[in-house]
Amino acid sequence: MSIRYINDFLYFVIRPDTHKGKDVLIYCSGANVSLFTPITRGRHGIGSSPVVRGLQLVNMGVRDLALSRGATPRALRGNECEGIVPTKDTWYTERLLIENAPESFPGEMLDYCVHNLLKKIFKASMRELQLPDTLPEADELQLFVETQCRKYGG
Repeated sequence: MSIRYINDFLYFVIRPDTHKGKDVLIYCSGANVSLFTPITRGRHGIGSSPVVRGLQLVNMGVRDLALSRGATPRALRGNECEGIVPTKDTWYTERLLIENAPESFPGEMLDYCVHNLLKKIFKASMRELQLPDTLPEADELQLFVETQCRKYGG
């Protein structure tokens, strides 16, 4: 089962890789550093970006989540995630190979990834924002983040 959660701000794609074996997933993620700028500008130290650091921490969390479910995360090198980025802005991306993933893992992982990335970006930017309790559709989430960018971009 493939999951694609993509908008102009972020993406998470989780798909099976049958070439590498049964119960093997490719996890592709990315966050648009450019579009989050109205929320993050001036709210972090030199050389650090809440967007980049947030996605790095989410990647580590996915690794931990995978291990807790009996799966094995592995570094992924190559172009398995090529062509996903929806815009030409500046993106930071992460990817993983996850072996022995339980069938329910992709859905659980998606909810974890989206919520935690936004929490980390907002917290590092010192913004107190109330996130939706349940994961909205990708286009609804885009509207939510666009609203926050307008609010804090002035």
